Amino acid sequence: MAVLTDHGSMRNEPSTKERIDMSFTELASFLQAQTEPHILFDREYRIIAVNSAFRKYCNPKTSVIGRTCYEVSHNYTKPCDYSGETCPLAKSRHSGKSERVLHMHHTPEGEEYVSIELTPIKNASGEITCFVEKIEPVKIAKGQTVKNRLTGKSAAYTRMMNLVEKAASSDINTLLYGESGTGKELVAQAIHRSGKRAAKPFIVVDCPGIPETHFESELFGQERPTHSKTGSAKRGLVDAADGGTLFLDEVGDLPLSIQAKLLHLLETGAYRRHGSADLRRADIRVISATSHNLRKKTEDKLFRKDLYYMLETFPIPVPAVRDRLEDIPLLIASLLKKVAPERNLTLSDEAMFLLQTYSYPGNVRELRNFLERAALLCESHEIRPEHLLIPEPENGEKPTAQQISPDTQSGQLLSTFSGKRKTLAKMLGISERTLYRRLSELHEKQER
Repeated sequence: MAVLTDHGSMRNEPSTKERIDMSFTELASFLQAQTEPHILFDREYRIIAVNSAFRKYCNPKTSVIGRTCYEVSHNYTKPCDYSGETCPLAKSRHSGKSERVLHMHHTPEGEEYVSIELTPIKNASGEITCFVEKIEPVKIAKGQTVKNRLTGKSAAYTRMMNLVEKAASSDINTLLYGESGTGKELVAQAIHRSGKRAAKPFIVVDCPGIPETHFESELFGQERPTHSKTGSAKRGLVDAADGGTLFLDEVGDLPLSIQAKLLHLLETGAYRRHGSADLRRADIRVISATSHNLRKKTEDKLFRKDLYYMLETFPIPVPAVRDRLEDIPLLIASLLKKVAPERNLTLSDEAMFLLQTYSYPGNVRELRNFLERAALLCESHEIRPEHLLIPEPENGEKPTAQQISPDTQSGQLLSTFSGKRKTLAKMLGISERTLYRRLSELHEKQER
């Protein structure tokens, strides 16, 4: 079809196919110009194009063009939302807007958490024709064992990591709450290490461990006595954290006499050393943690309400081990590298079963205790039940077939147990046929 141009000459208008080819070329050119890994999908999850940054990040052995995103990134045979994860493409197709999620991808370095931003591309009629996905590796954590990083891939862990990633992107006051032994300090370190203050100090304030009479001087420092010829000023923890992060561990034990001074520091960035009238300033980011009910403490007048709301600007729950049983094999692998790095220790099926069915009142700290004792008692390379010294349940009952209902936490155990199914059936006191029936019920429930 010929059309008249602005200069009065005639030219042929591009056909529909030519317009599509032009749009694709422009999108492909846009992808190549990006420094982060980018992928272009069609509406059926098929990869149309990738940029050089993605090839370097993913390092595929064969071409990924024409393959589905869930196969390449997750080794799945069906889309993420049918495999227990949130699918940004499905969400974007429904909302018509950009969607952002935290996902775990398979990479040459192992399983790695990445931040996904997916943007729909629309035609002139407003219809979505394809999607552009940007991948940003998250420095905070990995799915597999990596030294000094958080470990896990359960739903509870992933929910926490979504919040951790957001907290790391800003200086917002963050409160970590969870039971004792869940690893709140490790989470705080991850937030600090992944933020803009990573190169600066991470200073821990052990609130229960500092006597109230010494708390002010420990936190804010001590001015040199006026008439002292030999004494010197004492540097406080706030001063030491300047430019970095101050981590208030078990902040619920902070003395009332200090809470007003801490609130003033958070509101103004200013403080005074004990014994001094001079104002000092500190540029710090504050992360707090508690295993107590701080709201209840405010109601009981044991904690200032204004300080509580200041600290709890961005709360993050740290899940108990019993809420992330499927992470136990990963936690075990990580902890064994720490407690016995020179030994290639493994667990028997029976030992793994015991560790995956225990309730862990002491959380990760208790799991580490079991493994440290086992490493000491085990003279071979295989840890067996007698090496773990796990206490019997108070009621003396062991897991039964009733406990493997798909509606219980032991339903997670069925899909994550790393040993042989025959062994698991024997330990549960059921037939293999019953076990496989339970597994089928669980898979059907997950696919709905």
